Amino acid sequence: MSSIMRSIILAFCWVYIRKFQSRQESEVVSTITAICALAIALITSALLPVDIFLVSFMKYPNGTYKVRMAANNVTRAKIEDSVLYGYYTLYSVILFCVFLWIPFVYFYYEEKDDDNTNKCSQVKGALKYTVGFAIVCTALLLIGAFVPLEPPHQNTTQWEKVQYLFEELGSGHGIPALSFSISSLTLIGMLAVITYTAYGMSVLPLNLIKGTRSVAYERLENTEDMDDVEQQIENLKSKCKDGRPLSSRDRRSLQELEGKLQVLRRRSRHLEIAERNCCTKVGSALRPFKIVLGIFFILVALLFVIALFISNLDKALHSAGISSGFVVFGTNLTNPLNELLLALQPVFPLDYILITVITVYFVFTSMAGIRNMGIWFFWIRVTLQIRPKKTRPQALLFLCMILLLIVLHTSYMIYSLAPQYVMYGSQKYPLPSVNNATFSTSRICDADAPEDQCTVTRSYLFLHKFWFFSSIYYFGNWAFIATFLIGLVVSCCKGKKSVIEGEVEADDSDLSDDEYIH
Repeated sequence: MSSIMRSIILAFCWVYIRKFQSRQESEVVSTITAICALAIALITSALLPVDIFLVSFMKYPNGTYKVRMAANNVTRAKIEDSVLYGYYTLYSVILFCVFLWIPFVYFYYEEKDDDNTNKCSQVKGALKYTVGFAIVCTALLLIGAFVPLEPPHQNTTQWEKVQYLFEELGSGHGIPALSFSISSLTLIGMLAVITYTAYGMSVLPLNLIKGTRSVAYERLENTEDMDDVEQQIENLKSKCKDGRPLSSRDRRSLQELEGKLQVLRRRSRHLEIAERNCCTKVGSALRPFKIVLGIFFILVALLFVIALFISNLDKALHSAGISSGFVVFGTNLTNPLNELLLALQPVFPLDYILITVITVYFVFTSMAGIRNMGIWFFWIRVTLQIRPKKTRPQALLFLCMILLLIVLHTSYMIYSLAPQYVMYGSQKYPLPSVNNATFSTSRICDADAPEDQCTVTRSYLFLHKFWFFSSIYYFGNWAFIATFLIGLVVSCCKGKKSVIEGEVEADDSDLSDDEYIH
């Protein structure tokens, strides 16, 4: 990956984190951690297009290997290994982030009760919780290292079995321990994709199409609500004008109404600022463009869901079943996205641009889903919220951890959308003529191709190392489709968002408004 691409990713991560970061509670360590974690997630997601490009680059359009590639298999092996080691390096960094770095920084700030908190006690408390994550990581590595895919023969001695385990640990151009650990995290990423990405694919385009409510109408409505609440407060206070104390029920009602009035007054200030803001006026001028963009995004989402449905249906009809991980070599049903990528192959580099756009699309829809849904732990909503300029350091760290896990599952999602293309890229192999003397035509690589004529992407081999994970991913794809359809219905039923969505909450302080006013 070029230095320009890395610079663009880092710049985007800095802008994104600063956009949502609370100015009052910002911390240098948490900011750096969040930016680095988000950058790692995006860089890892960009590795799949590179993997596909490299295996395709080895061959000419007619299916023959390029001269330096065909000279010996060592060159091809070096290219394949460089991609594989790239995956291992980035995945190792993700393991470090998920199990050590992010948990330590998160709990470091959780241990901070006030400004007088001892730094030493914060570090000790954070280490105490981080050790638990480290133990889980170690357990996963050990399971992956010492549970081989194929058991040793029954008639071997105990020492031979131990030798076999260590041979398995270092064989196969890969690290089973790392692969098992990453696959385990990918399962969590699958849950995040089902929850956030599926919903984000529906809510992002529909929000663009529906737009936001009118600022003038919101100000009028807010003024009416303020008048109504002030009238209720006056009615309650009139009960004690003759010296009689208010009942406990009336005191609670008065306290709630005063809190509600305070929120409404803050909303009024924010709406006034939004009405004068030039960004609001520019947004209104760009309204037609947003509608067109929203329609395009919803069509893309429907294309993805249809492609995913066809791919899963193909696996259900033509795979060997759950014991094989529902693996299908090639495609038996026409997949629109797979066919589109194959059709774009002759026009370099349109197919690589499209696969990159698909990868980035998943990341951005995941971000949209997290922002709109908030952070959930199963059916319990976590109090940490993702809001512009008011997101606490812990919430930013949570966001980046979720995105790291989502990126791990994104590669399998893209494989499900275009299985043949992700497996072989744009490779073709030459077909011999009738007399077997010369090569006359070429064919797109598939499962029927000779083993030495088509190179499988390292991503495919990494994803299908453990059959039982592939089986779980298969059922996860069905859940993804169901969640998208439910999210689409919910998003259609929802009204327009407020122009100051997420800026004012009941638990905000008046001091926090300075982040928007200044």
